[in-house]
Amino acid sequence: MNGTLAPEVLVIGASGRVGSGVVAALLEAGSPVLAVARDASRLQRLAAMHADEPGLETMVASVADDGAAQDLARRVARRPRPLRAVVDATAGTRRASRLLDQPTPVLSASFEQEVLSHLAAARHLLPLLQRRGGDRYLLAGGPHALCGWAGYGHASIAISATRMLARVLHEEAQPLGVRVQMLSIDAPVWTPDNTARACAGWHSALGIGRAMVSLLASSSPDARCIVTYAEQSGAHPPGMLGRDFASVLDAASSSPDAGWTA
Repeated sequence: MNGTLAPEVLVIGASGRVGSGVVAALLEAGSPVLAVARDASRLQRLAAMHADEPGLETMVASVADDGAAQDLARRVARRPRPLRAVVDATAGTRRASRLLDQPTPVLSASFEQEVLSHLAAARHLLPLLQRRGGDRYLLAGGPHALCGWAGYGHASIAISATRMLARVLHEEAQPLGVRVQMLSIDAPVWTPDNTARACAGWHSALGIGRAMVSLLASSSPDARCIVTYAEQSGAHPPGMLGRDFASVLDAASSSPDAGWTA
């Protein structure tokens, strides 16, 4: 039965600002989505926003450490759908403070939330992605990775480290046949919830989601590890079903007994 199911995209951090935009853009493009987040109530609100979308499923889980990420990978491995891609849209807590005003454990905590969770997810989901037939692993990069973020020094350092993590994962995942890329987002993100305080130059969550879909659905894949949002923001993402699921559709249409499940 697996061969008749359209592959899904796993989005971790799906209830966050970037993650919710990625989920919306994937559904818009016709892709089944498994939305993962650790807050059940926020996941319920996300599901309610897309109540008319049969392609959306949710799962309460975390990638905060190796144990949590391993448990998520085991649960995803038991699902009937093939896995098309993984989008890691998780982000650490970012509080305003001067670097010099805080003790060193605060920076350590920023690394744990921002960098180590990305590594834990990649360690367990990249091999799973290979086994399940997927070939794309995308990370969402935070703002001010190349220059200091005034008042958010801890976050800026951790985000910069995540950018380097993406480069290393990009190299190490090549033997697996998986392309790891980071969409570098150079400004904060606005959603309907924070529109009132958003500033000019902020990016929309849906726009970022569409840029992610463009990376996933491109017929001529970009080989770079780091792709900036500004380079992708003008491209309208193509529908994913026609290209990515062509073999599934062909198999279903050629067999009188075969059925395709969206």
